[in-house]
Amino acid sequence: MNKHLENIATHVVDCSMNIHMSLGPGLLESVYTVLLQKKLQDRGFEVEREMGVPLNFECITFDLAFRADLIVNRCFLVELKSVEELAPVHFKQLLTYLKLMDIRLGLLINFGAAKLKDGIRRVAN
Repeated sequence: MNKHLENIATHVVDCSMNIHMSLGPGLLESVYTVLLQKKLQDRGFEVEREMGVPLNFECITFDLAFRADLIVNRCFLVELKSVEELAPVHFKQLLTYLKLMDIRLGLLINFGAAKLKDGIRRVAN
């Protein structure tokens, strides 16, 4: 995998761990999203939050097919959850987003996990 993407992944995990250690699980996903965006921006990354993504399929256009939680440097997708346990649909959702946006790598991060290391999954396109 590309060193640039690996560097982003490392920073995303580090920032996420810092947030989780400070605040713990149980907050709304939106809180973790804003905090992670700020932490990554403080490290010099360009981060777009809740970016609406259009979809064109068989001559039908959807202006807002989904919202990407965080897009880092226009090449890395972070999907956040705050649930007790990740479900298989969460992985499928991120993989679909990666494919539709033509992004190679993303992280699925569950801030609801008791130990954040158990709630982080890499998903590659």
